[in-house]
Amino acid sequence: MYSEKILSLLEEKGIKVGDRIKVITKDFSYSGILMPRNEINIDNLVLKLDNGYNIGINVKNIVSVELIEKTEEKKGKKKKEVKEEEKNLKGKIGILGVGGTIACRVDYRTGAVYPSISSEDLILSFPKLKEKDIFVKNLFNIFSEDMTPEHWVSIAEEVYDEIKKGAKGIIILHGTDTMHYTSAALSFMLKTPVPVVLVGSQRSSDRGSSDNYGNLLSSIIIAESDIAEVGVCMHGSINDDYCYFHRGTKVRKLHTSRRNAFKSVNDNPIAKVYWENEKIEILNEYKKRNSEKLSIDKRINPNVCLIYIHPGIKKEIISFAKDYDGIVIAGTGLGHVPNYLIQEIKKISSEIPVVISSQTIFGRINLNVYASGRELLKAGVIGNLCDFTPEVALVKLMIALGRYKKLEEIKKFMETNIAGEITERSVVVWK
Repeated sequence: MYSEKILSLLEEKGIKVGDRIKVITKDFSYSGILMPRNEINIDNLVLKLDNGYNIGINVKNIVSVELIEKTEEKKGKKKKEVKEEEKNLKGKIGILGVGGTIACRVDYRTGAVYPSISSEDLILSFPKLKEKDIFVKNLFNIFSEDMTPEHWVSIAEEVYDEIKKGAKGIIILHGTDTMHYTSAALSFMLKTPVPVVLVGSQRSSDRGSSDNYGNLLSSIIIAESDIAEVGVCMHGSINDDYCYFHRGTKVRKLHTSRRNAFKSVNDNPIAKVYWENEKIEILNEYKKRNSEKLSIDKRINPNVCLIYIHPGIKKEIISFAKDYDGIVIAGTGLGHVPNYLIQEIKKISSEIPVVISSQTIFGRINLNVYASGRELLKAGVIGNLCDFTPEVALVKLMIALGRYKKLEEIKKFMETNIAGEITERSVVVWK
């Protein structure tokens, strides 16, 4: 709700939220779409500029306001709907919406935020997309914390189908909280000849500090490149200067709210992307476009649990976990657990796979250093010398259980680098 001063300016010219207007101030003039205003700073008129950013203009600095275009005048005739499977997707970039902040835009008439499910919606929010050859499909719209392994399978199937139809690259609009789980799952399920980019937004499009603009444009640049990997593209700094493209099995969300919350773990990002000049700086080895034949293996067994070791943990938690088909333990340090848990682990490790990872996130498991680690090795624990994160270990064990039955087959799969999740040697991580 705007203040009476601003409302009187708007009503005089018949301007409503959602209209395109020009605001002339004492020093500058700005053109853009009039945004709704919340209860904070009601004397600031908010415009969404053509570059996707929002600005607030205090009423004291406004000289005049001019109407450029009414919202209703933009509607025009409805385009004839074409079924997605009937479209020629050759050379197009597919944008698939599965939920999250980035897959939404503001309804300027009501101030509500809702899913962007069409090319028209996305172009309205990101005008630069007019220059790109894209198609948009909304698969589902859920909060990322509600994402399940069944959703991963659905996404993998859709990505496979669109690439098979000729898509040049795929972008997945996803909530940030569990995006690194989904990127890991797709990395194991798919072999892709084109880029597959997961992208999100830490801050919604109605905020001046939103990161959605740079993230999406950088994702488009990656989708047009020769980097045929599954990965995550997000802000690389707190400024609006560049994004990183992280390998899907080596990335993690490491901050609740910062725009550069995503970091590569135990590896460098694949690339640094400058969206303003559409430049890519390669930072790591990668699979090149068309170097692999498209395939999908969506077998998965989600009946796996992740246990974080903590002081005072009860030994009964291990016996309870035998109801699962596999267990991932996030141990302390090099992969440690309390001595009183080792005997419990021995009881079940001959029946179900027990995988060890480290809750320190960075670094490599090494069970050879201390006596407790060597006891875990004797117990048959899987994962020694691996540097995957607990989340990737969880996803990979689900995949392993979907594909194999024998413990020795599962162990071999888990300790073999399949999709870049295990580095051959530890590196100095990119800052």
